[in-house]
Amino acid sequence: MLVSTAVLTGLGLVAGVGLSLAARFFAVETDPRQEQIADMLPGANCGGCGFAGCNDFAAAVVKGDVEPDACPVSPPEVATAIADLMGKTVEARAPMVALVMCQGTEDAAERKKYRYNGVASCASANLIGQGDRLCNYGCLGLGDCQRACGFDAIEMTGLGVARVTPSRCSACGQCVDACPKNIIDLVPKAARIHVLCSNHDKGAAAKKACSVACIGCKKCEKHLGGEHIKVADFLARTDYDDPPTDTEVIGLCPTGAIVERDFNVAE
Repeated sequence: MLVSTAVLTGLGLVAGVGLSLAARFFAVETDPRQEQIADMLPGANCGGCGFAGCNDFAAAVVKGDVEPDACPVSPPEVATAIADLMGKTVEARAPMVALVMCQGTEDAAERKKYRYNGVASCASANLIGQGDRLCNYGCLGLGDCQRACGFDAIEMTGLGVARVTPSRCSACGQCVDACPKNIIDLVPKAARIHVLCSNHDKGAAAKKACSVACIGCKKCEKHLGGEHIKVADFLARTDYDDPPTDTEVIGLCPTGAIVERDFNVAE
């Protein structure tokens, strides 16, 4: 019994020494800046940068694969600090926020093609005739974006349309990727006037599907002289590189598809 115990103990010691030597021999040296950068990052591991987590992003910055300000969640001062550590300079980026380009609540877009009774997932529902809504471009209201958000910034309203809380949104883009309808965009926080519709149907069909749908009448575009808001494929879209500031255009929209939102006001 004692001999067996001694043999096992000896084997354990040999194995331990061997593993220790192997760890040293095969160890990969890590640039100390990687840990420093990782400590500066929010630690959300949201994947908005395209990497699996903050540590992988930090490693990519050190290798020069991405720019120091490529983390969409980090505030400008963190991006600047990372750039300073790497001996680089970065330009200040305009703060962004996610926005659901749809107002098709159950009151406004109550018409349905069929009764959906499947998995509570927008992606699944969209596979069946593009969803149960008569509007093929509207929010399906089953919460894929809410589940994708790691910051509790999206909620499903009682009327079936996703709603973003700007103060919590980090603009990581996960909700954008999760939406099978592609109706969530990242827009500048400074922008105040938005066309909250994604319907590309002609006017009559769009209005039939949703009472607040853009009908492509071009009143907004004409009022703004062809700038700031442009109509293409029967849908008006805000030019977020040069967003409008003239609030008069809101009242010109016959369906109410154009709205004003101040993302800097606490909700």
